[in-house]
Parts: sequence; structure tokens; C-alpha cells
Amino acid sequence: MNIPFQNRLALLALVGGLPATAIAAWYAWTHAPTPELRVISIALLVGFWVACALAVRRRLIFPLHSVANLIEALRCGDYSLRGRRGPPGDTLGEVIREINRLGETLQQQRRESVEATALVHTVLEELDTAVLAFDDARNLKLLNRAACELMCRSSESLLGQPASAIGLDDLLDRSLPAVVALSFPSRAGRFEVRKRTFRENGVPHTLLMISDLSRALREEERRAWQRLIRVVGHEINNSLAPIKSLAGTLRDMVSRQSHSEHHGDVVEGLTLIGDRASSLTRFVATYSQLARLPAPTKHPVSLNTLLQRLVALETFAGARVVAPCEAVISGDAGQLEQAFINLLKNAVEACANDATGVEVELRRTRDAVAVEIRDTGPGLANPDNLFVPFFTTKPGGSGIGLTLSRQIVEAHAGTLTLQNRTDCQGAVATVTLPVPPG
Repeated sequence: MNIPFQNRLALLALVGGLPATAIAAWYAWTHAPTPELRVISIALLVGFWVACALAVRRRLIFPLHSVANLIEALRCGDYSLRGRRGPPGDTLGEVIREINRLGETLQQQRRESVEATALVHTVLEELDTAVLAFDDARNLKLLNRAACELMCRSSESLLGQPASAIGLDDLLDRSLPAVVALSFPSRAGRFEVRKRTFRENGVPHTLLMISDLSRALREEERRAWQRLIRVVGHEINNSLAPIKSLAGTLRDMVSRQSHSEHHGDVVEGLTLIGDRASSLTRFVATYSQLARLPAPTKHPVSLNTLLQRLVALETFAGARVVAPCEAVISGDAGQLEQAFINLLKNAVEACANDATGVEVELRRTRDAVAVEIRDTGPGLANPDNLFVPFFTTKPGGSGIGLTLSRQIVEAHAGTLTLQNRTDCQGAVATVTLPVPPG
């Protein structure tokens, strides 16, 4: 028979007091002067015997209940509950003391764990590398801000989605690390992809890290172009200045000697040399913009107002602006205007200088704003060289407009992409800029 612990304690106390109670009852029965006194004495002895057994049971069960409650609180994660400590040397008090110390240790460990987890999440959020974690069923369990920006979706809409639904199933099967060309909703380019495995609660997980190499490569390429432009521009200007000066001096000298039979040809030739030197000087000065673009001086800028002001210009009259929401960013209004003017000018020229074929749409997400400039021109024939300095497909074009625009946008921590439209003929330029938290 399974008797509860507290009842076994009561029985043990009764058995322990049985001999003494029996002897006292016999003595009271044999020596009491009257039968009534015998009954009363025996009843008092038996009552005292049972009361003492129940008191022993109660005095031991209550501390054990307290210990059980403390341990249950620890098991449930409540480390703030403490037991009342007994006097020194008390065995049960030592047990309570050790449980209290265990609670303090667990509380400190949980605080350290929470702080460490918060630090990890903060570091992940500040990383420019997209980090995504998938469970053994390939469902997304963790991602950082860079991954949300890469997918152009919020974390709430991505968490729990299978890798196949967000286009990353192939990367999980690929042999990594590797540098691959990928296309995401926000941008396309070359990405370094790494993969690691870890376990959480005994379940295997896969950590996918995607680093955009395109911007770093473009930054190095831009620095190389800037160094080249500075060196070449310096040398060309050093040569053009004396050439232009000598051409002017010789032309003046020949003009004073009009009796020569080749006077007209010489003057014309010297004039041509001077004109070409001036033209080449302006040419070098134009390309020097790439090397002299200052850092943006940022202030609050309303993109709605900026775009409406630009399409009101005569050159872009007829272009439509679709801006259903207000978007205020931190940026340099002058530089952003220059970038959007370049993009609008390209779109209008693609539409045979008909601005009515150009549409500008502004879309806002939680952390970014995207401006799409769409045209109905012939589209892009050679998209790979669009952002190469000096490359142009337009007669008389300088080949720095798109490069300068992308440099301005990336100086504002944004991205600029240019691709053919999928809904109809034409191209679309997309400028994505971060929105300051507010």
C-alpha cells in the first residue's frame, strides 16, 4: 500500500510515542482513585499523544512545502522568490540557504544570457552582411536588417517562410563559400555566400551569410578612376595651357603679318588648335567632377517636393509623378537633385525627348524609400557597361551622368539600379534611399 510521506511521518510519530503513552495509560488506570478520573486521564494522554504526532507532521510538512514551492519557481523561471533562512546550524535552514543561492546564480546567468543575446541581435542588426538562419525543415527562423533590405520585405512577412519561397533554396544546396552572381528584389550583382551549421535545442540549423561585393568592388573601381582622372587631368592641363597660350601668341603674330600667301590657313589652323585646346580643357574639367564630388551635407529633404520641383522644369514638363505617401530623408538636396536630373534627362532622351512617356513613382517601406523612373524608350541594349565612366551610347554624351548619379546615391547609403522593364518596352531606374528612424 502506497502511503503518502506526510502520513508515514504521522504514523512514525504515533509509533514512537506508543510505548510511553501505553505505560502512562496503565499507570493512570491502576492508580486513579475513581473510574471517571481513569477515563479522563487516559483520554488526555491519548489526545496529547495524537496531537504531538500531528504537530510533528505539520512542523515538517510546512517547510517541505516551502522548499517544493521554491524549486517549482526555479523550474518555471522565477528566480526572484526567496525562502526564509533559519538560524545557523539548522539543517533545513541550510537547504533553504542553498536554494536561495541557486536562485541568485540562475538569475545572474539569465541576466548575462539576456544581455549577450541582446548584444548578438544588436551586432546582427548593424551588420551590412545579410544573415539568415534556417531550421532542419528549411524554414526561416532568424534574419537581420540587412537581409530584410536585400529582400525588400519586412521580417514579419519573411519569418517562417520556406527557403524555396524566398529564392534561397539553391544556396542551401550549393557548395559554399563561393562568390556568385545573384539577383534579389533590391539589387543584383556579385555576392559572397557563406554557410555554417549550428544546433539550437538539439535541432540542426543552417546559417546563411550573404555579403554584397558589388559596392565594395565599385568603390575600389571608383577610386581607381578618380586617381586616373586626377593624374591624366593634371598632365593634360599642364600640356594644354602652354599649347593654348602659344597658339594664341602665334595667331596674333601671324595676324600682324598679313602679306604671307598662307596667312589665312595659318590663322585658321592656330584658331583650331586654340579651340580644340579649350574644348579639351572643358572635357577634362567635366570628368574631374568624379574625383571632386564632396561628401554630402545632410539635412531633412522631402523627396515629394524635390521630384515635383524637377518635373515642373520645362525640360521634364509632361512627366507624371505618382507619390501616394510623404517621404522625408536625410540628404544633400543639391546632390540628390543632380542625380535625379541625370536620370530624368536619360529617360526623356530615351523617349525621343517626349517627357510624357516618363513616369516617376515613389514607394515607401518601413526603413527605405524607392523612387522608380520609368520610360517607354527602346530599353537597354548593353546594361553591363552603363556605369562604366566615359561609356555612352548617346551622340555627344559625356559618359559620366550615370556614374555620377550612382556615386551620389551611394554616398547617401542608397542604391541605384537600371534595368529593362518587364511590363512593356522601356527601362526603369530605381533609386533606393534609407529613411531615418523616427
